[in-house]
Amino acid sequence: MNHQLTKSSRNFRPLSTNLISCSKRWKGGRMSDLSELPSRRILRLSEKCLTLQRNDFVNKSLSSWAVNQFMGCGHGCSFCYVPEVSVVKQKSLLRGYGVESPAEEWGRYTLVRPWDRTSFLSDVLKAEGTPLTELNRDGNRAVMYSSTTDPYQVLKGLSGEDLKMMRAVADNARRKSLEMIRDHSTLNVRILTRSPLAREDFELMRSFGDRLMFGVSLPTLDEKVSRIYEPDAPGPQQRLQLLEDAHAAGIATFVAVAPVFPQSNCEDLVTLFKKVEKAQPHTIFMEPVNIRLKVAERIEASAKKLGMENDVSPFRDSQVWADYAVKMLKVAELAAEEAGVRAKLHLWPDKALGSKAVVQRQSNVHDYTSWLQRCWERISEWPGKSN
Repeated sequence: MNHQLTKSSRNFRPLSTNLISCSKRWKGGRMSDLSELPSRRILRLSEKCLTLQRNDFVNKSLSSWAVNQFMGCGHGCSFCYVPEVSVVKQKSLLRGYGVESPAEEWGRYTLVRPWDRTSFLSDVLKAEGTPLTELNRDGNRAVMYSSTTDPYQVLKGLSGEDLKMMRAVADNARRKSLEMIRDHSTLNVRILTRSPLAREDFELMRSFGDRLMFGVSLPTLDEKVSRIYEPDAPGPQQRLQLLEDAHAAGIATFVAVAPVFPQSNCEDLVTLFKKVEKAQPHTIFMEPVNIRLKVAERIEASAKKLGMENDVSPFRDSQVWADYAVKMLKVAELAAEEAGVRAKLHLWPDKALGSKAVVQRQSNVHDYTSWLQRCWERISEWPGKSN
């Protein structure tokens, strides 16, 4: 099939009518029955090309920019905040692709942003010329793949030649963008994924030397628990092996033990920390699962769908959650100490844990606020850089 990419992303249109949707109930561009949402997937080429943009991370020390190759994510993680915070802003745009409810259909649609060399080069050069004084001090001058999706997700919703074409568009955009960052800037790159498909780019990643770090999201080693929170993501053992393989390939690694679920205890975290240490990660990020927005409802619905019991007690209200979150962050410190990785542990306390109500419930307010500040001000490790 032939597809035309013009320099203007507004003029980009796929020529194949087969790319509309995999749903057999598609009528006139709208869903005929919303009860069919769970069985329906949409995979489309986006009208908007790939971009490199400033991100809005606060106290994460992950990056200063982000490249989000997709709108939507096939992993469908029930804890993900992106549907309510980011994607929902594109509701009218998504409706044109057949997505009626971005939050409720999260995990069932993916729009692939194609490659445009001219526009992306402009983004790279702009980022390269940004003064350090205008960047977040904890971003390591890095570009993150990705902040609102997974750059290596398995694409679903088409078949045959259409699916091959879509994968080719996605692979080309990701690789061309990485090569451009490598060859036309001094920016660093941080890749975070749940997908073993990342192995396909190990050679490219290695070509960055100390300018690139590769990491996986690995909140639990329990396969059953993972199915509740990460229903369509590759299993924990696959991700653990991926991290070890990246290290063996000579790629600097990190790991996001995030978000940690209520089922995890100190012993679980000790085991997990010891397992990931085999890959010699520079940093081990950690945060407890958050109940913001509609996350708690989605988690409960996911467990019921699987017919599994799930501990939802920390999600009862904001006060209960805050106490749970503080407790788990402290448990993580104890677990990291026992596992011998305390120096690598980088905690992500939510800003809500600094509220007056939460602070006043602590036994030692001064120690607690000092601890929070240290967590928030920490700058994550980077290869070849002394912290």
